[in-house]
Amino acid sequence: MSGAVTSSPVAPGPVTSRWATARYAWPTAAGLGVLSSLGFEPVDIPFAMVVSVAGLIWLARVLRDARKRTVATAGILYGLSFMGPLIWWMNAVSHGAYIGLVLAETAFYVPIMLALRAAARLKAWPLWGAGVWVAGEYARGRFPFTGFPWGRLAHTSIDTPFESYSRLIAMPGTTAVLFVVAALLVVIATASTWGPRVWGVLAILGLVGIGVLLPTGIAGAEGTRQVALVQGDVPGVFLTWPLGEIFKLHAKETDHLADQIESGAVPHPDMVLWPENSTDTDPYHDQVERDRIQQLSARLDAPILVGGIFDGPTVDTAYNAGVVWDANGPGAEYVKRKPVPFGEYVPFRREASVIVNRFARDIPRDMLAGHEPGAIEIGDTLIGDTICYDIAYDDVTRQAVNGGAQLLVVQTSNAAFTGTAQPEQQWDISRLRAIETGRWVAVPSTNGISGFVDPHGHSVKRAPMHQPATLSARVELASGTTPALKIGAPLEYILVALGLGGWFLGTRKKEG
Repeated sequence: MSGAVTSSPVAPGPVTSRWATARYAWPTAAGLGVLSSLGFEPVDIPFAMVVSVAGLIWLARVLRDARKRTVATAGILYGLSFMGPLIWWMNAVSHGAYIGLVLAETAFYVPIMLALRAAARLKAWPLWGAGVWVAGEYARGRFPFTGFPWGRLAHTSIDTPFESYSRLIAMPGTTAVLFVVAALLVVIATASTWGPRVWGVLAILGLVGIGVLLPTGIAGAEGTRQVALVQGDVPGVFLTWPLGEIFKLHAKETDHLADQIESGAVPHPDMVLWPENSTDTDPYHDQVERDRIQQLSARLDAPILVGGIFDGPTVDTAYNAGVVWDANGPGAEYVKRKPVPFGEYVPFRREASVIVNRFARDIPRDMLAGHEPGAIEIGDTLIGDTICYDIAYDDVTRQAVNGGAQLLVVQTSNAAFTGTAQPEQQWDISRLRAIETGRWVAVPSTNGISGFVDPHGHSVKRAPMHQPATLSARVELASGTTPALKIGAPLEYILVALGLGGWFLGTRKKEG
């Protein structure tokens, strides 16, 4: 394998020289970005992003002596053509939000491309490059504001032999493995002798074989619980429904669930899970709504995890939270830790509202971030609650499990993204989280995707999209931790340091 890792750079020649010019490099980078986006829903071509990243690695090596402007522009074009199709669904919120997010994410691919080009000058460049890519994902997932950890290379591992790596080395490690596979494809395609090519093929087969053999499944089985999900649907187009209508739909569907339980068609649940924003007024202050929830809990003889927008400490703030509610009233709660900038709160509100005057209408209050992990008690079970995009953040799920969560819950409202690829992309992330944490994942959504995922990442049950529905499943609780939960964070820091080191050393080598 060492022969593959330390293979010599691409030999200079007329083909390499031609591709090292902007005329050829820039369209290539743009095409590779589009190919990366095809690895995600709605197209979802297996290994499309791995092949695309291989192409980008090759391009970085070809551009090893090109001007910084040429390399930076290649990064911009890759980022635009990748992020543009990937998050096209953001147009459902607003065209301004879509354009702003695409541009913000694209900016990261300038340093990523420059660092990748620098790392390509070093021996063992596949390993240095893996660090660069992980460092880029690390930065994208944290900045600006709370970051946007979407479109990670690891996310494309679902339904491939590489998905099991997430249970061993977490998402950052899985990204690194897939990057090494991409780099080995470059070795196979460009090596001037058969030795590195053979080593490259054997190394890829070895990584695939390890993935096939790695275990997935429950992390320390500890009993079972009967869990019911309620998907009430929404009454029309996003932001057009009358206040209180979403709550009525979820209450009505919960009554339907109670009818099924009383008839014996559905087992009695230990808990009932409602989605994000299933109460569109605050039941702490709306007595009618409060009484209705408690009446439903009494009829079900089970606690309900209610999702809602709750009043904050001031008139212009709010909380996006999940609250455990039973016949006696509210109990434990989890406040969303990663509210979406310009979606759930407006940074620099005064200045931003001058540019986009609809902020005051669509986002009248700023949602405040929670600070406590989502490990909350419902009945006699500890769940790890997450809300919508929370599930994409490694630290949110890791801290919930470290707090004792026996299963994960993703309360979500995808009503704004009806008819787009966003729900499926989020569902795939939830499936990977199930593998990574060794836990069942229950996803209640207002209008889809609602369902259950087992610790192997399999979709056990899914409700029909865009209509009222209930689901019930017996899920296995987990009491242990996976290797990923123990080493994921330290491994990520090591990989980030490796990437920064590769950028620095590769730049120094050029200067020398």
